[in-house]
Amino acid sequence: MKERRARAWAGIDAGKGHHWAAVVDESGVTLSSKKVDNDESAILAAISEILDLADEVSWAVDISGTASALLLALLAAHGQQAVYVPGRTVNRMSGAFRGEAKTDARDAYIIAETARHRRDFTTIDVPAQLAADLALLTAHRSDLVADRVRMINRLRDVLTGVFPALERAFDYSSHKGALMLLTGYQTPAAIRRRGRARLTAWLANRSVRNADAAAATALEAAEAQHTALPGEGVAAQIVADLASQILTLDDRLKRIDRQVRETFRSHPQAEIIESLPGMGPILGAEFVVAAGDLSAYADAGHLASAAGLVPVPRDSGRRTGNLHRPKRYSRRLRRALYLSAQTSIIREGPNRDFYLKKRSEGCKHVQAVIALARRRAGVLWALLRDNRNFTTVPPATQTA
Repeated sequence: MKERRARAWAGIDAGKGHHWAAVVDESGVTLSSKKVDNDESAILAAISEILDLADEVSWAVDISGTASALLLALLAAHGQQAVYVPGRTVNRMSGAFRGEAKTDARDAYIIAETARHRRDFTTIDVPAQLAADLALLTAHRSDLVADRVRMINRLRDVLTGVFPALERAFDYSSHKGALMLLTGYQTPAAIRRRGRARLTAWLANRSVRNADAAAATALEAAEAQHTALPGEGVAAQIVADLASQILTLDDRLKRIDRQVRETFRSHPQAEIIESLPGMGPILGAEFVVAAGDLSAYADAGHLASAAGLVPVPRDSGRRTGNLHRPKRYSRRLRRALYLSAQTSIIREGPNRDFYLKKRSEGCKHVQAVIALARRRAGVLWALLRDNRNFTTVPPATQTA
């Protein structure tokens, strides 16, 4: 029988198929190190064994995503909380320990030892149902958008090889009529045979706006090329197939956007987030997912720092005042705040005024938008703290 310790630290190297759990005591002695299948019964058995080793167990994992979702949920069900030890930290800490091996057991031991020495890691909270739904929807939407960009680039590349004039004629990322045209006509000869009148009618029957203008543009491109290039027939089939897939993907994106909007607006503070100019339901949902529980941020500066909007000093000796862009921050949170700031400067208001002020001070566009995003992070944090909507007129100061 092993002696029961007062406190222990459990480091878990998470994976898709299995995890590796290592437990150390106050002096760094390894109490347990074993492989745990990513299965409910195996995880429950491992949790029970580890809890029997000490009166108090601190848990640490290196992945907070889908691979560790079941593990974190089971820990929460047993009243246990885990902290997140970033992979970069694990990699850097590996040099502080003996040996050069790279194994799951060693990584789990390093995670446990790092958590034992550092007490400032972020606690992982199992998201509520609403936050989990938004995380899945926004991640799925990002995948669909990436697929759409890839297919449009592929379509333009194939079309350039057989009909470069038509490739230059339209912006296929935003012109639905051009994609609809490519589902039926992809070569100069086919467009010339159809003619402007019949091509206009064909597009109009498929609910294409400004069908006559699209037909005229396509016919002008067809008149500029009378040479059939090698592989034109196969390329035409590929272009038609890609155009059909992009149109289908657009319909899927519309349904996902509608679902994200409906889910986000059921959030208790959705109205407050949307009241900030430039912050719509899509970016609002991404902000909720990336920021998590706002109680984790002591002030607006912590929120801005988590988004990478606060420069970090790199001073040494007499060299002071060297501010650089941070390397460790939430890319997703930064993206939501940056894009919302960039959208807010389109219309007149305090956001555009602040942006123009920064430009007049000599800042470039990106620098001015980052400065605006930093200011807006503070405003949004204060709005959520006070539970009130954004207004252009500042609230009246109340006497203490």
